[in-house]
Amino acid sequence: MTNSEATTVQDERGFWKDTGKTGITSWIFSTDHKRIGFLYFYTVFSFFLVAVILGILMRIELMAPGRTIMGPQTYNALFTVHGVIMIFLFILPGFQGVFGNLLMPIQIGARDVAFPRLNLLSWWIYITGAATIITSLFTGSGPPDTGWTFYVPFSARTGTNVTLAVFGVFLIGMSAILTGLNFVTTIHRLRAEGMTWGRIPLFVWSVYATAWVQVLATPILGITLLLIIAERVLGAGLFDPGRGGDPLMYQHLFWIYSHPAVYIMILPAMGVISEIIPVFSRKPIFGYGMIAMSSLAIAAAGSLVWGHHMFTSGMSDLAVLVFSFLTFVVAIPSAIKVFNWVSTLYKGSISLEAPMLFALGFILLFSIGGLTGLILGSAATDIHVHDTQFVVGHFHYVIFGGSGFAFFGAMHYWFPKFFGRRYREKLALAAWILLFIGFNVMYFSMMVLGVEGMPRRYYDYLPEFHALNLTSTFGSWILFAGMVIMLVNLFHGLLRGEPVERNPWGGATLEWSIPTPPPTDNFVEEPVVTHGPYDFKGSGIP
Repeated sequence: MTNSEATTVQDERGFWKDTGKTGITSWIFSTDHKRIGFLYFYTVFSFFLVAVILGILMRIELMAPGRTIMGPQTYNALFTVHGVIMIFLFILPGFQGVFGNLLMPIQIGARDVAFPRLNLLSWWIYITGAATIITSLFTGSGPPDTGWTFYVPFSARTGTNVTLAVFGVFLIGMSAILTGLNFVTTIHRLRAEGMTWGRIPLFVWSVYATAWVQVLATPILGITLLLIIAERVLGAGLFDPGRGGDPLMYQHLFWIYSHPAVYIMILPAMGVISEIIPVFSRKPIFGYGMIAMSSLAIAAAGSLVWGHHMFTSGMSDLAVLVFSFLTFVVAIPSAIKVFNWVSTLYKGSISLEAPMLFALGFILLFSIGGLTGLILGSAATDIHVHDTQFVVGHFHYVIFGGSGFAFFGAMHYWFPKFFGRRYREKLALAAWILLFIGFNVMYFSMMVLGVEGMPRRYYDYLPEFHALNLTSTFGSWILFAGMVIMLVNLFHGLLRGEPVERNPWGGATLEWSIPTPPPTDNFVEEPVVTHGPYDFKGSGIP
């Protein structure tokens, strides 16, 4: 990044400009959307690495039956903290906070988001929520041990420090709502001249759909978490059957938010893939309109299927039928995206560089996650694999194999744009191979364990599950090795990588038309858009 300022004043054109501070204050008080994007990146990726280490420790514990390196209470706390960090501190704020901030304003031809100071406030609230969650691990009666879902009645009765952790997640949700409002307003009001709805890049469409989910669904989570605090602090009895409450009400409230939250995690990832594939196929995207509309369809239909998490809870047969049907319906727009990506690849001049490899990995792994999701969406099969390791494997195929691989692909794709340097392509290939192999060895073993009947979240298991658990642990080590190589390669590229021009991939969206790294106001002159986002011949971008 080129600007070194921090505090803000308004210039004669009405834009918020940074002024004179340097050092760390030039970052944590900056209203430049690019700097805020990097603030999100540094924080969310740091939390990601912590959660990865916790996951490795859990896999070591599960290498063999019986105690290996920790006791059951520590294991319960570990998988809770791992889940809370990965879900609430990494993947939910990751794409919107990082790449939404870095790319969305540039891609629509704007100088910044609609509310720059609100954007900075969103990051500060996120940091406050994260600090609150971390504080809960080291205060009170110990770290929460409820799982990341905070299911009652256990979360209302456990003596661990659930109240503080829940309040931290509440703050994270508040940050997400402000980000969503900011992004919706920006996309509606600040598009460049000629940037019609039919010319918006597909990544921006995914950010737009995700922002609406953030605005409409996240308040439900906030209310639900406050009810847990009321249950613990005031003894409200809302979820306690002994006081006339209903524990199933909590599950409904939680999943009404948390299933749409899956699309907060995956929709921007799909947008990233829709950017990478046409560039490395040297073809316009196939079915632009259907991909754009499918993002909105996923956001809408995904808000109606929360009940498939509760097929074993005793809900009525009619409700099971309706939720199962809607689950299959929501698979259709996702299938449209996969079909259109593969159609874009057909007869394309494909270049297998690192971003494309991660995009292809995403398509395969997300497809496996989606198809296994249909197994869980069918009540007859869900009864047999509910709350088994199959669910853990499926979830990670969607979130890590999907969103995680897309996040890594986005890092490699836009790395030259924001740093002006290249990483080593051979090392990136080696990292991708290890990540892909390690991921499948680790999580496919989990799905097989689930089919065989091993429950999830168990500290110990029967001897017949030993071989596959050992295989899964070996897979986690391969995965971790690939991650280390990837990060070392990117860090080396940042410090000593070969300098590149402004458009090394030959992209046709607006971010490739501006200098590298992008200047403070993004554009030297106000852009005028005259072509679609994937018109490589008509873009005029070298």
